[in-house]
Amino acid sequence: MLPLVDHHCHGVLRSDPDDAAFEAFLTESDAPAASGTSFFDTQLGFAVRRWCPPLLGLDAHCPPERYLARRRELGAQEANRLLLSASGITTFLVDTGLPGDLTSPAELAEASGATAREIVRLELLAERVAEEARDPDKFLTALADAIGAAARTAAGFKSVAGYRYGLDLSPEPPGPAELRAATAGWLAAGAGRITSPVLLRHLLWSAAGTGLPLQLHTGFGDPDLRLHRCDPLLLTDFIRAVRPTGCRVILLHGYPYHRNAAYLAQVYPHVYADVGLSLTHTGARAQAVLAEFLELAPFGKLLFSTDAYGLAELYVVGARLYREALDRLLNGWTGSGAWSAADAERVAALVSAGNAERVYGT
Repeated sequence: MLPLVDHHCHGVLRSDPDDAAFEAFLTESDAPAASGTSFFDTQLGFAVRRWCPPLLGLDAHCPPERYLARRRELGAQEANRLLLSASGITTFLVDTGLPGDLTSPAELAEASGATAREIVRLELLAERVAEEARDPDKFLTALADAIGAAARTAAGFKSVAGYRYGLDLSPEPPGPAELRAATAGWLAAGAGRITSPVLLRHLLWSAAGTGLPLQLHTGFGDPDLRLHRCDPLLLTDFIRAVRPTGCRVILLHGYPYHRNAAYLAQVYPHVYADVGLSLTHTGARAQAVLAEFLELAPFGKLLFSTDAYGLAELYVVGARLYREALDRLLNGWTGSGAWSAADAERVAALVSAGNAERVYGT
């Protein structure tokens, strides 16, 4: 089995979710399914029922009720171990910025028998710094120190500016007066969730200065974002401006703008595209979506991830759908003579693990 480096993912639940909580992880919606319907009746829901029951001793496609009952029989710890260890993922780069009773990178590694490193979420880091430093000047100094300290151990940084404001940010770093005024206003208002475009820009440029990879959420997500403001093309001027720093920019997810992300990865040497979440939610259509990523993205600029969160099942599904889609594409291209078998094998290894190992130094 080809090893996988999951360069963007999250922890899984330490305890058993009830049926409704489990189903909530099968959608990006923040609301229950419409009356009389179920989120199991989605591409992702069908993929979970295809790939996960056999790992817990059940038949593929068994009813959701039977699967969830079996999961509870085993308990969260054992179910997580069985599912994670079967994913074929050898390295997890874990965004620790989501709330909930989730496993740490170390716990994820222990359950799976793999290795794990942390990706630091910039907005959460800044909000935590503000809990101790409420003076603008002290906050900015403490924030710089915290980003520098995180850079010594983290594999990279991530920003959710697309959620907090949108990707249509001014591309340049904010000036000192502008930054101090925005910081003072945010702190005076209680230093809650960062939505100021000035502070978000400062975080991006601060991370870029560390030399570590910078992940940016693009494309679809929960209703907290406005999808039309998460098109990665909106980052074009920032991408141009940040290039002299040497920062490698990784465009996460992308869907339905994944072709735009692939284009940016082609024309800018420091930009990379990610297949995570897009394939998981498109399920049986993952092959078509992966083919669209591979239309323009250079093969050394595309990275595998699952963006799994909460459920170990999402690691299994993300890995399986990716492997199936990639195998079918490459077999078709080698079978037609468009690609050589040696090139197909080399590209598969790059996208699955080699590109992430090079970019993150794992």
